[in-house]
Amino acid sequence: MKSDNHYEVAFDAYLRQRGAAVVPVVESRRSYLDADEVKSPDFIVISPCAAKLVVDVKGRKFPGVGKGGKSRNSWQNWCEREDVESLLRWADKFGDGFRGVLAFVYDLALHIELPHRTPDVFVFRGRVYLLRGVSAIDYRAHMRTRSPRWGTVHLATDDFRTLVKPISHFLAPPPDVIELTTEAVLG
Repeated sequence: MKSDNHYEVAFDAYLRQRGAAVVPVVESRRSYLDADEVKSPDFIVISPCAAKLVVDVKGRKFPGVGKGGKSRNSWQNWCEREDVESLLRWADKFGDGFRGVLAFVYDLALHIELPHRTPDVFVFRGRVYLLRGVSAIDYRAHMRTRSPRWGTVHLATDDFRTLVKPISHFLAPPPDVIELTTEAVLG
């Protein structure tokens, strides 16, 4: 986690407010998995409901600014291909139910009005954030190259709308934990 990155600081505060166990990863040096150099995640998270996450935060402004300084009302969801692959490798290495998640933390302009009770709107240090996530597995299955030169990828608008969830969705118990609980209660 970069302490000067307000998106990551807000995400950390949100997780702590939700009672999650949070390990912010210091990114000053590259990490290694086995003998390979690999990008570090931003956070390792275990929610109060036992969800286990490896998270990379992508901070975006909404609305964004396009060419010529023109306002751009799209939910930007691009990242580096390495971000996706690294999250999947870390989740696999941690094992036992860890999931890689790309967290899109949108810094909303103050004039933006969201529907009442929109989940995971977080006010922090004078800013309003909307916290959303996409499973790294789902992202990889649908990603498209954005810039070969920069190694960036993105999701088409329709795919993003289908796959994106409030970040609290990922903090809920994994489906197998819910099934076990239901069986224990009904069994």
